[in-house]
Amino acid sequence: MAGRPREFDRDQALRKARDVFWQRGFESTSMSDLVEALGIASARIYAAFGSKEALFREAIELYESGDGAFADAALNEEPSARTAIARMLGEAVELYTQPDRPQGCMVVSSATNCSLDNDGIREWLAEHRRSRTRSIIERLEQAVDSGELPGHTDVRSLGDCYATILHGLSVQARDGIGRSRLLATIPLAMSAFDAAARDRA
Repeated sequence: MAGRPREFDRDQALRKARDVFWQRGFESTSMSDLVEALGIASARIYAAFGSKEALFREAIELYESGDGAFADAALNEEPSARTAIARMLGEAVELYTQPDRPQGCMVVSSATNCSLDNDGIREWLAEHRRSRTRSIIERLEQAVDSGELPGHTDVRSLGDCYATILHGLSVQARDGIGRSRLLATIPLAMSAFDAAARDRA
């Protein structure tokens, strides 16, 4: 008589799946990879999460509400835009270079290129990245409203600059650039903000 399937912790399984997707990306992660990492049969994975895509989307939500929540926290909690952006970049480096986690940002690295079959996932993640860019621009707009930046500041270009740097830090970390080198780029990045703040003409 066959024994009952052993119980599994769904939250723990989701965390394991997150790390597999974070390391390998959506398209390169196979069901056999997930079976090995989660330690449960594919049928139980489908029963618990519905599909590989549904599991991936849930894993991204877990990342964004946990490790990846640093950017929203920095932008919302700091009293000035300058300290918010500097904190965001610094905490990005800390996260992206943790030795016990996959390197880089899960949202940036999981699906920059996909086959046509997975184009919906690629676009979904692209919208997540565009949303981050918008949140940076909105924080800079607040800085203009408060007088931290002059009224004529090109907040869209400055926001695009910091989004590019943020996402670039992920790529550099993924390529093995160390924490100290990445942290050393932040004062240079903040010089763009300082230049904008000084330009009162």
